[in-house]
Amino acid sequence: QVQLVESGGGLVQPGGSLRLSCLVSGSIFGIDAMGWYRQVPGNQRELVAEIDRDGFADYKESVKGRFAISRDAAKKTGYLQMNNLKPEDTAVYYCSAEIIITWWPRQTNTYWGQGTQVTVSS
Repeated sequence: QVQLVESGGGLVQPGGSLRLSCLVSGSIFGIDAMGWYRQVPGNQRELVAEIDRDGFADYKESVKGRFAISRDAAKKTGYLQMNNLKPEDTAVYYCSAEIIITWWPRQTNTYWGQGTQVTVSS
């Protein structure tokens, strides 16, 4: 019943920008942490950015200063703003979220989206 749907991927030239969105649907109590990951065929999936329950964000070193993660609790949506994109950013990007299933005790389950392709090429 709980689903994560990414959008906003596509083809962009080097130096361009994209904004990815992750909409959480279904009957939930709330959203704890959210994160964005990416994967190139043949490589391991890697963490790009994450935001915790307090709003603190952390980034992969190579995207610092270029990417920004955020979320809107009312819209149940997470975002990844990507600026000054480079060819090495090309990958399938995945959204992940810790969904709150009970408040007492506090418990969460992890959910993943299906991914969206980002291609940076001239």
